[in-house]
Amino acid sequence: MKIKILSTSDVHGYWYPTNYSKPDDTKPLGLLKAASIINHIRQNSAADDLVITIENGDFIQGSPLTYYAAKIDPQAQAMYMQLTNKIGYDVGILGNHEFNYGIDYLQNCEQNRHYPILAANIQTNSSVIDAPYKIIEHQGLKIAIVGFTTQYIPHWEDPRHIQGWQFDSVVQTAKTLIPQLRKQADIIIVAYHGGFERDLKTNQPTEELTGENEGSQLLQEVPGIDALVTGHQHRSIATKVNGIPVTQPGYQGRYVGEITLELDADNHIIKQNAQLHEVAAAKLDTDLQALSSNLEQQVQTWLDQVQGQINGDMIIADPMQARLHNHPYLDFINKVQMAATKTDIAGTALFNNDVPGFGHKVSLRNILTSYPFANTLAVEVITGAEMKAALEQAASYFAVENGQVQVAADFLQPKVQHYNYDIYSGIDYEFDLQQPVGQRVVKLQYHGQDVLPQQELEVTLNRYRAAGNGNYSMFSSDKIIREVQIDMTELISDYFQKHPVIQAVQPTNFTVKY
Repeated sequence: MKIKILSTSDVHGYWYPTNYSKPDDTKPLGLLKAASIINHIRQNSAADDLVITIENGDFIQGSPLTYYAAKIDPQAQAMYMQLTNKIGYDVGILGNHEFNYGIDYLQNCEQNRHYPILAANIQTNSSVIDAPYKIIEHQGLKIAIVGFTTQYIPHWEDPRHIQGWQFDSVVQTAKTLIPQLRKQADIIIVAYHGGFERDLKTNQPTEELTGENEGSQLLQEVPGIDALVTGHQHRSIATKVNGIPVTQPGYQGRYVGEITLELDADNHIIKQNAQLHEVAAAKLDTDLQALSSNLEQQVQTWLDQVQGQINGDMIIADPMQARLHNHPYLDFINKVQMAATKTDIAGTALFNNDVPGFGHKVSLRNILTSYPFANTLAVEVITGAEMKAALEQAASYFAVENGQVQVAADFLQPKVQHYNYDIYSGIDYEFDLQQPVGQRVVKLQYHGQDVLPQQELEVTLNRYRAAGNGNYSMFSSDKIIREVQIDMTELISDYFQKHPVIQAVQPTNFTVKY
C-alpha cells in the first residue's frame, strides 16, 4: 500500500495562470492547474492507496484577486472555501498572511469549509482553528496529520489582528505532542507553514535563527515524524532530510508537492519518495473554472480602471539598475509614504524583479502588480547611527565580482529576498562597494548636512520593516511614534486622486561607487 501526501502552499490567491500584469498573459502557475494534477494523481492511484491532500497556508492574501475579495466585493470571500472544498483537501494550515486582514476576515473566508484547519502550536479560543491534528484511518492503519504555523507571526502582524492569540515554538510543541501521537497513530505527517533555517545538506545556518523557520531543528530534535510538508519560504524542495521525506511546493500554485510512503503488509514503511509536479503543462480544472471564471473576469475588468497618468517614465526596465541608481517609481512610492505620514524621509523596496512600474496611464492593475503587499505604514524615531546601520544592511545586498556589481548570494539563497533591499528618499547617501560589508556608507546627509550619530530622525517604513524584519534590527516596534492604518494600494490610489498627473523625476540623492 502507498500513502501519497499531496500539497499546495503559498498559493496567495493565484488561481488562474496569470500574474495580472496583463489581462491576457499566461504563466506556468495557478491553483486551477494544480487541482488538475491532484485529480490526475487521485484517479491514477491504486484502489488500496491513500491519497491525502494538504492546503498548507497563505491562501487568502497576496494577489489582485485577494485584494478585490477583501476590499471591493465581500461576497467573493465565499469562493475560497468553494474552491478548496471542490478540490477535496483533507486538512488546511494557517499561513502568516492569513492574518493580514484580521481574524474576522479570516473567519469569514474559512467558514463553510469541509475540512479541518489544524494548528497545534497556536493557543486561541477562535473557531478558525478546529484541532491540533487529524487522524485518518485506512485499512486498519492510523495516520496522524499534525498542523503547525510559524511562531514568528507576532513579529510581523498588526497586534490588533492577533489579539488573544498565542504562537508557540513548533519544535517545543512537537517534542510534547509527537510522542503522544506515536501511541495513537502508525504514521505521523507534519504539515508546517514554515521552512528550513539551515542548509539541507551541510546543516549550516542560512539565516538568523529567530524561530521563524524551524524545519531543520524539528527533524533533528523530534523523532517519530514520517513525512514533513513545508511552505512559507516559497522554495521548491523535494528531498530527504535526516532520512525523512520533505517537500515545499513553491508558491502561486507553481507546483504540487508529493511525498509517497510505501508500506509492507505489516504497515512498516519500506520506501519513501519526495517529488514536485510542475503545473505548467496542466490544463485548468473545469469544475473550478465553472465556479470562479465570473469572479476572475470581474477582477480583470476592475483592474483596468485608470487612476492617473505619468509624464515621463516610471517603467522598471532593469531592476538591478533601479536598485543601483534609484528610480522615479521608487521615489514616487516614497513620496506617497511621506505624504501619508507627514515625514520627509521614507524607505521602500523593489519587491521582486517582476515589478513593472508605471507607464503613461496608471491603472489599478499597475498599482497592484507593482506594489503587491497589503502593507501599512509606520513612522519611527531613530538616531543617525541607526539610519547608517540600516543603509549598511541595504548595502550588503550588493557584491562585486570582476568589476561587475551583482546581488550578494545571501539575498538569493536559500530564497530570493529582493524585498530586503531598501532605497530611501529624503536623505543623500553614497555606497562604496569596494569597502567591506558594514563599512560601505561613505556619505549620509539630511537637508545638506552630515547626519550625526545621535541626531534624531523621523523615518517612514512599511510595517514589516518597522518591526525589524529582514535583518534590520535597528528598527523595532517600540520606536514607532505613529501609524497609518490604510494599506499602500489605497494610499497610492488616493494620491493619484489628489494629483492626477505625476511628473516622473529621476532622483539624484543616492550614488554607488564600485
